[in-house]
Amino acid sequence: MNMEEYIRALETYVASRRLNLGDGESVLSLLYEAYGDINPMYDDQIKADFAELYHALNGMPLQEMDWIINPVCTLCRDHERNGFVHGVLVGVRLAQEGKNDE
Repeated sequence: MNMEEYIRALETYVASRRLNLGDGESVLSLLYEAYGDINPMYDDQIKADFAELYHALNGMPLQEMDWIINPVCTLCRDHERNGFVHGVLVGVRLAQEGKNDE
């Protein structure tokens, strides 16, 4: 089997199987989750920002704090994920354009 035949067989194999993404929505979301597991984003600036937020909420009952904190965390996570995915897409486009210029 030459390389072209192998690639066609591989494409047929992949096309005939449903991709199991687990909890992921796409391959890019899986890449983001893996990247986040390996490179935690919880740095000193984020810790300071959360400390400031908790300080601003000081005195609120925990249930009210959760009512605010949970959507804030979801918003931050979604924004970070979208930035990661967009960055990967821009990188792929850049690589494609670089190949076209050769």
